[in-house]
Amino acid sequence: MTQPPPRDRYAGLRADLRAASAAALLVLVAVLVGRHIQDTRRTLFVHWPPLLAEWDPHVGPGTPAAVLVAAAVVVYGPAVAARLPWRGLLLAAWAAALAWTWSLALVDGWRRGVAGRLTTRNEYLTVLGRFHDLPVALRDFTHHIVSGSPGPWPAHVAGHPPAATVTFVLLDRAGLRGGGWAGAWCVTVGATACVAVLVAVRALADERLARRAAPFLALAPAAVWVGVSADGYFAAVAAWSVALLALAVTGRSVAWAAGSGLLYGLTCYLSYGLTLFALIGAAVLVAGRRRPRPLLIVLFLAGAAVVPAVFTLAGFDWWEGYRLLVTRYYQGVGGIRPYGYWVWADLACTVLITGLATAAGIRRTGVSLARSRTAASAESRLALLVAGALVALLAADLSGMSKAETERIWLPFAMWLLPACALLTRPRGWLTAQAALALLLNHLLLTGW
Repeated sequence: MTQPPPRDRYAGLRADLRAASAAALLVLVAVLVGRHIQDTRRTLFVHWPPLLAEWDPHVGPGTPAAVLVAAAVVVYGPAVAARLPWRGLLLAAWAAALAWTWSLALVDGWRRGVAGRLTTRNEYLTVLGRFHDLPVALRDFTHHIVSGSPGPWPAHVAGHPPAATVTFVLLDRAGLRGGGWAGAWCVTVGATACVAVLVAVRALADERLARRAAPFLALAPAAVWVGVSADGYFAAVAAWSVALLALAVTGRSVAWAAGSGLLYGLTCYLSYGLTLFALIGAAVLVAGRRRPRPLLIVLFLAGAAVVPAVFTLAGFDWWEGYRLLVTRYYQGVGGIRPYGYWVWADLACTVLITGLATAAGIRRTGVSLARSRTAASAESRLALLVAGALVALLAADLSGMSKAETERIWLPFAMWLLPACALLTRPRGWLTAQAALALLLNHLLLTGW
């Protein structure tokens, strides 16, 4: 690939810096306006808008490790990613993401940062005792969604289809009991989302861009919320659905389509909003450079039917659950939080979980799409994939069902914006900005949900 003249290269860098500055300004405005609304009207129901967090400068046992991991990835990440054998790179990226996520979680200590996260009153582990008879609990699930019903579910249980809760029920029955094991599950599985995105980028674009994206995926600010929230686990399941579809579409084997469909069906039963991953799947089909074979579509749909069929036969009605969730949402703070603030402040949350480098990368994504009317180049195919994720995120934003807490809820979409960083020049500088943002957020704020 020919290098642009120095003047053009510096012009691109200046444009990247302007995009990053605009993203930082969006965050600043969201903080100032949000602080004013919360102080005067008390309608945001977050203490450090736009994030659901508390101002709490602190250090912890994970601090030294987090700084070391960040420094290692910044200094050595781009070179190592360029030289490692492909499978070694995937393993190294997963290990780095694990180390980064664990160290950030442990900044808050073991109890507050890991073991206690999924045991609070709104979380999944508080209801495990009501799932002794799993078929009965599933048949009865929708009867406890709406506030005011007998024994209403906690907010996170009511806000998701039952596959989310069933995951932790099965972990408990396997002997992996308590918040520590649940947190470890979310971190360990959630960190594999990094690997899934790399697999998809290599299949749809090329290996060079996947290697350039790897350090940014491993060192994502989103790790602050992957450790520990169930949405990190959801992000990984959704990411592998897309990755397997990318393998199927690009000719590896159509059999991958069945696995992709199976995971997409599970994704829809982990979170109602993640049905929007169909938009990212559509981007994969467009970027796949060939018309999908009918067998691929059949296998995907067959796989996608498995989880819905199991839960439907068990007595859970997904559509009824979603209808009742909308009622529950507007019964609570979702019906009070002002749409006019959150419809743009949620985008500021996205900046915080993806970083300023991603804002600059999205600028380059737009340039790539504008210059190419076809998916001919690797850069344009990567741009299509990122654009699909951006469209899905904006659809979630405009729906009004994602007012606040999107730093956690939108983790699955955020993972597919990060590969845009592969289009940037001077990766070490941008990686430094990513690491600094995550370290500042995790040490100055106490995040919660």
